[in-house]
Amino acid sequence: MRVLVDCRYIRPGRPDGIGRYTTGLVRALDRITPVELLVSDPRQRDGLPDRPAHTLPAPTGPGEPLLARRVNRIIAGTSGTHGSPDVVVFSPMQTMGTLGRRYAVVLTVHDLIYYRHPAPPPWLPAPVRAVWRAYHLSWWPQRLLLAGADAVACVSTATAGLVAEHRLSRREVAVVPDATDFHLPPGTPARSRPPGGRIVYAGSFMPYKDVATLARAAARLPDHELHLVSPVPPGVRAELERLAAPARPVFHDGVDDDGYRALLDGATALVSASRDEGFGLPVLEAMARGCPVVVSDIPAFREVAGDAGVFVAPGDDAGFAAAVAALDTTWSARSDAVRARAARQTWDVAAGALHAALERALDRHRRTARGRR
Repeated sequence: MRVLVDCRYIRPGRPDGIGRYTTGLVRALDRITPVELLVSDPRQRDGLPDRPAHTLPAPTGPGEPLLARRVNRIIAGTSGTHGSPDVVVFSPMQTMGTLGRRYAVVLTVHDLIYYRHPAPPPWLPAPVRAVWRAYHLSWWPQRLLLAGADAVACVSTATAGLVAEHRLSRREVAVVPDATDFHLPPGTPARSRPPGGRIVYAGSFMPYKDVATLARAAARLPDHELHLVSPVPPGVRAELERLAAPARPVFHDGVDDDGYRALLDGATALVSASRDEGFGLPVLEAMARGCPVVVSDIPAFREVAGDAGVFVAPGDDAGFAAAVAALDTTWSARSDAVRARAARQTWDVAAGALHAALERALDRHRRTARGRR
């Protein structure tokens, strides 16, 4: 089995969730079977295994629907054969062009959030908001994209269930979970509760994230301080300050990985009141550092945190405040529990699930190719 991985979604120097997912999987998958890289920028190879790399246009270009023709040529040029019965391509997104492909493909769905919460970010220009809302009013674009795959990967059972519920694909749907590199070094002793009352939120300020509930909860916690990690859009900061008064939230407007780890290591809890998630990577990152998590009771968070997490009904600011305050007496036990659970959610586990899905997709492709002869 020859495996090519689409690495074009990695942002050089500015890793985001898709980029981290790609990088983590490539490193771990390469320990199982050698991989080849598909890149649009040579800097996307940084931090990846030293394997053959093939250059393609950026995934946002107008030629993306016909990209498979270029991949066909790459494979033919490196294998000397016209067909590609033993080649499988994995993309960490569902938008990779597949029209006319002669190889197996596994595409990825991370979440379907914006179909259930189609309201666009209010800080976007009006024309962009109109296109955003129109795109998420119908399921057919997703079905069309996924129809080009031999299998579909989802980052969580929660997302896989939604793909099945809305009949977005007739192909196999495999769970290839997200993971993190934030784990404490092996042998690190159990942590004790950090001094102070820092609570941390890491994520965007989209309406469905419901950061307003966290601000109202902060107003009920005079001995705690709410730290907001990500850059804050125009107009949002003043509203959150108003809701949190008399508390004064701390706005970091973005931190690097070392700074984020330091925030988590000194925190009483990571908090999230999100009403919808495909996975919940910040929750897993906090758990890997031994930081308790107080989060909304939604399926994705239940899947990530399990019995180790503390769950609150969405929108219940009083419940969030009470749950954070209760950690005064349960912090050490919660820290041990989240760290132990996070230790079982690794890139090697995810890569094993992906490898199995790639093999099954390749088998399907072979059977389909034989049927066309």
